[in-house]
Amino acid sequence: MDNREAMGSWLSGPREALENAGADFGYRGEQLGLPQSGPGSIARPGRRIGALVVDWALCMLIAYGLVTHGYDQATGNWALLIFFVLGVLTVGTIGSTPGKRLFGLRVVSEAGGRLGIGRVVVRTLLLCVAIPALIWDRDGRGLHDRLARSVEVRI
Repeated sequence: MDNREAMGSWLSGPREALENAGADFGYRGEQLGLPQSGPGSIARPGRRIGALVVDWALCMLIAYGLVTHGYDQATGNWALLIFFVLGVLTVGTIGSTPGKRLFGLRVVSEAGGRLGIGRVVVRTLLLCVAIPALIWDRDGRGLHDRLARSVEVRI
């Protein structure tokens, strides 16, 4: 390894440095038995963030218009409560929130079926805390998905 590779490796991160050294990590979702692309593959971060933005905007709109009748400090708190209820009801029944459905995503268990209500509540509660959703594994799943043993896949 020359000096340029050593100096530049910290920019690209440890994964790329290990891949350049010959390590093979495979594609996202390979360990879970999911396809590399197309329906059933791991959802990419851009789609997941887009779905989250749509869901949060919908919850803010509901809190703004129906609960607080204007914007004040309580609007964000009400929106978070509405976000929790929306997530539990929609992911628990059809597997998708409105934002996820719009972006073509669905939440399933690691085994491929529907999540139980207990795991949906844990996943949504951890998503509301936000920190677990910011810690990702090599498959691109957040800590909230790992703890709930769920996967967000493309439809």
